[in-house]
Amino acid sequence: MSEFRVGIGVDAHALEEGVPLVLGGVAIDHPRGLAGHSDGDVLAHALIDALLGAAGLGDIGSLFPSGDERFRGADSLELLREAYRRVRDEGWLLVNADCVLIGEEPRIAELRDEMRRRLSEAVDGGVVNVRATTTDGLGFTGRGEGLAAHAVALLER
Repeated sequence: MSEFRVGIGVDAHALEEGVPLVLGGVAIDHPRGLAGHSDGDVLAHALIDALLGAAGLGDIGSLFPSGDERFRGADSLELLREAYRRVRDEGWLLVNADCVLIGEEPRIAELRDEMRRRLSEAVDGGVVNVRATTTDGLGFTGRGEGLAAHAVALLER
């Protein structure tokens, strides 16, 4: 008999001039990127927290502390690979994940399939969906001050 668990992940980072923008593992030509200790990829970070939460393995901050210099500028897809390795080591497999980017820009329609592919590869080919929404000008994402992401992951043992 299978056991299922669901996890939810949330992440947000400020946009900053002169910083590369990476979303879902894809480098995007944009004048501002996400400020963070790693590359700031909010989609990957939210997915990491969803996976760790579902498996009962803490959160991204406990696994990859922002005060640890080893993770400065880290590729978030590498962090995702390591987090998923730990999830698998506990006997869990990803059934599917759904990730939502929240922000006014950049528009990701043309990049969505590549983001899905890269996130999926990082979790051993698991099904990962990527979507986006705006907040119609409301809040820090609506004012263009930053981006946020939510993710939900379903695991099976």
